[in-house]
Amino acid sequence: MRLRFEVKNHSLEQHHYSARLTVAMVLILLCFAILLGRFAYLQILKYDYFHTLAENNRVSLVPIVPNRGLILDRNGVTLAHNFFVYTLEITPSKAVDVEATINHISQLIEVSAEDRKRFKKLRQESHSFESVPIRTHLNEVEAAKFAAHRYQFPGVEIRSRLFRHYPLGNLGVHMIGYIGRINAADVKVLEQSEDLSNYKGSDHIGKGGIEQYYERQLHGTTGFQQVEIDADGHAIRVLSSTPPVPGDNLVLSIDSKMQDIAEKAFENHRGALVAINPKNGEILSYVSMPTFDPNLFVDGIDADTWKSLNQSLDRPLINRPIRGIYPPGSTFKPFVAMAGLQEAKRKPPFSIGDPGFYTLAGSSHQYRDWKPGGHGQVDMQKAITVSCDTFFYGLALELGIDKLTSFVSHFGFGKKTGVDLAGEIGGLLPTPEWKWRRWKQKWYPGETVIVGIGQGYTLVTPMQLAQATAALANNGIAMKPHLVSSIQKHNGAETHLMPITKLDEIALDTGNIEIVRAGMTAVTQPGGTAASVGAGSSYSIAAKTGTAQVVGIKQGAKYNAGSMDERHRDHALFIAYAPADDPKIAVAVIVENGGHGGSAAGPIARKVMDYYLLGKTPVTPPQDASKKPEASIVEDAPHD
Repeated sequence: MRLRFEVKNHSLEQHHYSARLTVAMVLILLCFAILLGRFAYLQILKYDYFHTLAENNRVSLVPIVPNRGLILDRNGVTLAHNFFVYTLEITPSKAVDVEATINHISQLIEVSAEDRKRFKKLRQESHSFESVPIRTHLNEVEAAKFAAHRYQFPGVEIRSRLFRHYPLGNLGVHMIGYIGRINAADVKVLEQSEDLSNYKGSDHIGKGGIEQYYERQLHGTTGFQQVEIDADGHAIRVLSSTPPVPGDNLVLSIDSKMQDIAEKAFENHRGALVAINPKNGEILSYVSMPTFDPNLFVDGIDADTWKSLNQSLDRPLINRPIRGIYPPGSTFKPFVAMAGLQEAKRKPPFSIGDPGFYTLAGSSHQYRDWKPGGHGQVDMQKAITVSCDTFFYGLALELGIDKLTSFVSHFGFGKKTGVDLAGEIGGLLPTPEWKWRRWKQKWYPGETVIVGIGQGYTLVTPMQLAQATAALANNGIAMKPHLVSSIQKHNGAETHLMPITKLDEIALDTGNIEIVRAGMTAVTQPGGTAASVGAGSSYSIAAKTGTAQVVGIKQGAKYNAGSMDERHRDHALFIAYAPADDPKIAVAVIVENGGHGGSAAGPIARKVMDYYLLGKTPVTPPQDASKKPEASIVEDAPHD
C-alpha cells in the first residue's frame, strides 16, 4: 500500500490571504467613505434643512393676530370695532371622546343646542388639530369655574379671542359688510394674492361691503413669537417676538344719522337709495332694504337663521344698490332729453301735439301715453315736467338706438361705476349688436321707441342711476363714487385722503342744461308729477319720477294694482338733485312694487335731502290703521 502526501504551497496561500485581506480593507474603507460622505452631506450640505427641523422640534412659531381696523362714519361714530371675549375651545385630535367631553362640559357650564350645532358645523370646516369653539362669550364666573376643573378636560382650553362687533346692528349692513370664518374659497383667493401667510392664526375675513373690499387695509400684519417648547409640547420661554401691526381705520363719507333716517323712511318696503355729492363722488347715504344683523355672522350663523335669510322672498342678503337691476322707467327721460337737445333734434321752440299715443309709420300699433287723451301741445321742458311718453317715443326713434345709447353711456349707464364695493354689476344698455349676440335676432324700430321711456331691455342699478343723476347735476362731469373718504394709519399719526377721480366728461351746452334743469325743477312744483315732494321746501329740487313695469300688460288692458299680486306691481323710482341751481346732493330711490314714483319714492328722497341740506330730522306722524291704500288704475304705459 502506497501513501500519498500533499505538500502545501505556502506561497500561494499567502497570496490568496493577502488578496482577501486587501478586498476586505477596500470594502471597509469604502464603507467608511460612504459613511463619512453621508455625514458630510447631512451635516454640511443639509445643515440648514435639518437645523430648521431641529429648531421646529424645539421652537414653536406662534402667530399673533393683529387688531382689525375700525370703521367710522364721517363724524367719528363707530360702525365696526373689536372686543376680546373668553372662548372655550376643543382640539378634536387631543380630546379622547369629543361628544363625551362636550357632555361633561355641559355639566359644568351651559352648552346650548345652538352651541352644539355651531361646533359641529365649524368642526367640519376645520382640521382635527385646530381648536374649535364650543362656547363663546364666557363671563368671568364661567371662565373661572372651568379653569378650576381644567385638568379633567384634555384637549379643552380657555382662550381669549378678538371678536368683531357692529354696534349699530343692521344699519348700513350692505355697505359695511361683515366678517365670517375663512373657508376654502377664501384660502384660494389668499393663495392667489400671496397673502395666505399673513392669515396664520386668523379665523375670520371680510365678507361683503367695506369689510371685504378693504380687507388688506383692515386686517393688518400678523406678528409672531418664537417659543421654546419641551418634549411634552409645553412652552418654556419666549425666544423672540415680532409684534403685529394693527389694521388701518376707515372713515366713511356716510353720516350714520342720515343713514338711519333713510332706512326708516322705507318703513316695510323693499328697495334701495343712493345719495352722492355730485362734485366729488362721495356717497352720502347707501341703503338696501330689507337689512339684516351682521353680528349674526361673526360667531358663525346657525343653519335655521341662514335658511330664513337665504330663502326669504324679500331677499335681504341682496345688495340692491349694486346688484339689483331694474328698468329705469321715466327717470331715463332727462338723459334722453339731453341727447335730443345736444343732437339738435328738439331745439326750442320745437313742440308736438300729443294725442295720447304714438304710432310707427305703416303700423297700427299704438304706443300709448300714461295719460289718456294726451298732454296737448308739448315742448321739451313740459315733456320732462309732465313725463310725456309720446314726446320721448318719437325723440328716441329719431335719434336712433346707436346714437342714443352712445350718448347716455357717458352718464354711466351700461357699465360699472367702480364704487369701492365688491360684486357690482353693470346693468344693460341695449344695442342691435347686443341683441344679435344674445338672441341672434335683429333690432326693430319699436324697441328703440320704448327705450326712449326707459323700458324694454334697458336695466340699471340704483348706483348707476344715482351716479348718472350726479353727473347731470354736475353739468356732464361724472365723478367716481366712493364710500371711504380717508384711511387712518394704525399709528394714528397719518391720515390719507382717498383720491377724487373723474370718470367721464361730456361737453354740454349751457342752454341745454338749463332747459333740462327747468323741466326737472317744475316736476316738484304745482302741475309736476312730484309736486307733493317739493311742497313747502325752502330749496329748489330738480327731479324726475318714474314707474317701471314688472309684468307686461296687454294692448288695451288696464293696470289695476289692487287686483295684482303685490310683487307684480310696478316699481316706483325717483331721482333728484338739490339745490337745483347749485347741487350739493344727488339722490336715486327705488321702491320695489311701490307704484308711483312721486308718492312712494319721492318722500324718501325729500327726507334725506332735508336732513343733509337743512339738518332737519323728520317727524313721523301717527298712522291711522283703518285707512287702506286705494288701488290705482292707469293705462298700460307706466304712470309717473
